[in-house]
Amino acid sequence: MSLINTTVKPFAATAFHNGKFVPVSDASLRGEWSVLIFMPAAFTFNCPTEVEDAADNYAEFQKAGAEVYIVTTDTHFSHKVWHETSPAVGKAKFPLIGDPTHQLTRAFDVHIEEEGLALRGTFIVNPEGVIKTAEIHDNAIARDVKETLRKLKAAQFVANNPGQVCPAKWQEGAKTIAPSLDLVGKI
Repeated sequence: MSLINTTVKPFAATAFHNGKFVPVSDASLRGEWSVLIFMPAAFTFNCPTEVEDAADNYAEFQKAGAEVYIVTTDTHFSHKVWHETSPAVGKAKFPLIGDPTHQLTRAFDVHIEEEGLALRGTFIVNPEGVIKTAEIHDNAIARDVKETLRKLKAAQFVANNPGQVCPAKWQEGAKTIAPSLDLVGKI
C-alpha cells in the first residue's frame, strides 16, 4: 500500500538541532510543511553531500514555510559528533533525527532489515501531517534537493488551488492545468 495521502504514524525521537538535543514527534510535523530526508547512516560517503545540498538550499525551504528533517538510523549523539566533525554536515541548521530503534524507517517503509539501515527516502508532509510525496531509491544514488524543493512548491500550489494540477517540470509561477473533459486527448 502506498504512503501517499496517509497520515504520518505516531513517533517520538530525539534530534540534534542547533547545538541541542530536542524531541521530535509526529506532532512536530503539524502546522507547517515538512520534508523528511532519510539516509542510511551518519559518517558514510554520499550522506554528507546530501546534507550539504539541503543546507545550501535551506533558506529556500524556510521561505516556502517548510522544515527539513534529516533522519538516519544512528543516535542523536552520533549526529552531534557528525555535525561537529564533517564540514558538509556542519552547515546543517535543521534537525538531524536519530532513529536507532528504526521506528521511523519502518513507518516510512525505507528500512533495510538485513542491514539495519535506511534507503534514501524523501517525503513531503503537509501541515495536517499527511504524506503528499514519496521518493525512495537505492543508496548509491544521491538526490538533488532542488527537485524536492520544486515538488514541495507544487504540493503547496495544488493544496492552495483545488482543481489545478502541476504539469511535468512545473516551476513556481508557471502555468498549471485545470483538468476537464475538453482537454482529454488534446495535450
